[in-house]
Amino acid sequence: MSDDSTDRDRGHHPHVVVHPVVDADPPFRRVDILGFRVGRAYSLNDVAEFCRRAGLEDLDPEADGSVQWIGGGPHEWL
Repeated sequence: MSDDSTDRDRGHHPHVVVHPVVDADPPFRRVDILGFRVGRAYSLNDVAEFCRRAGLEDLDPEADGSVQWIGGGPHEWL
């Protein structure tokens, strides 16, 4: 068994990474799951849908540590 600190020491990172907002019309954020680019999210609902499709339906994208949010949190879309 391992604890969270051991996983962090080994380079463990969240399964879901949401990248910074891209200034486009409309703005979006790139989403990676398990190291693979899965698409563009235009809202938190899109992130949740990508997670569901990847079999992570129990994951709460707003919970601390569930998702790595780069360049702003789950409510930053502009």
